Amino acid sequence: MNWIILIIAGLFEVGFTSCLGKAKTTTGTEMYGWYGGFGLCLVVSMLLLMNATQSLPLGTAYAVWTGIGAVGTVLVGIIVFKEPADFWRVFFIVTLIASIIGLKAVSSH
Repeated sequence: MNWIILIIAGLFEVGFTSCLGKAKTTTGTEMYGWYGGFGLCLVVSMLLLMNATQSLPLGTAYAVWTGIGAVGTVLVGIIVFKEPADFWRVFFIVTLIASIIGLKAVSSH
């Protein structure tokens, strides 16, 4: 169950970084809406991370949380913000995903 909570926390990390990206492309009330989404996603992500680290090793949980956030944010950047998806970016995203899976596989929890 704590792994599921950690994955959801990572997805909320993707949410808060994506909100930052959208906020910088807007102005006025819409910009503040994106910043509100950033704050909400940040709080939820941190609370879920805190919950997950109660029973998962801190180093593993943090690495998985940031890895999910990094991979998710890069994918959102490619899909939503039309950032480049060249060979090396995709290669290193795949190695990051493999590392996250490896951490989960060697974790005793």
